[in-house]
Amino acid sequence: MAGHSKWANIQHRKGRQDSIRSKLFSKLAKEITVAAKMGDPDPEKNARLRLAVKEAKSNSVPKDVIDRAIKKSQGGDAENYDEIRYEGYGPDGVAIIVEAMTDNRNRTASNVRSYFTKHGGDMGQTGSVAFMFDRVGEIMYPASAGDADTVMMAALEAGAEDVESDEDGHWIYCADTDLNEVSIALESALGESESAKLIWKPQAPAEITDIETAQKLMKLIDTLEDDDDVQNVTGNFDLSEDVAARLG
Repeated sequence: MAGHSKWANIQHRKGRQDSIRSKLFSKLAKEITVAAKMGDPDPEKNARLRLAVKEAKSNSVPKDVIDRAIKKSQGGDAENYDEIRYEGYGPDGVAIIVEAMTDNRNRTASNVRSYFTKHGGDMGQTGSVAFMFDRVGEIMYPASAGDADTVMMAALEAGAEDVESDEDGHWIYCADTDLNEVSIALESALGESESAKLIWKPQAPAEITDIETAQKLMKLIDTLEDDDDVQNVTGNFDLSEDVAARLG
């Protein structure tokens, strides 16, 4: 569950999606369970749960998996997870934020640190790279939702702060605390979105033009994402068109 691909440019890894499908489902289900346990098990009364369920559906998680995750939160044997953010630098000084949910802080911290070290990076202290990102809500719509002007007007009326559109679709950004409200308002104007979630948006992503650096960076991100405790990985980089094509 890497960060926003429009910024991180990791869509070249689409071929890998089938192999990580079950792992992705497991991570989305974990978020649903945690969200339901922390609040009301009814998505209509729990904003975080509503967004978690929406994200799961956008990734084709079966309804029975979603229902089981919610039900699990209400059982006495539901695991207790700590939400932790790790920060560090990857190859060529790329800033990376790792979000995790774990039942063993020592295990997860040790694993994440070893991944950074093994793949030419360095895990830093909390806050060491977060200042290079903005914590925002991101709502994605397909290009078919309307032209750029139509989507921009709807987004602003819904309380969003910014919109970016291209031939692939529309990315609508809002304050992190407004995500649920903006998402609901947009559904009335544009219909169901493809995704609505909180992200770390790079303020000034650096373009990677060296294929060797890109390969090392992708290996680090892949390794981080493969860890069961890691929920999301975001980097402040873009891949040049040439490098993205060669990696693809």
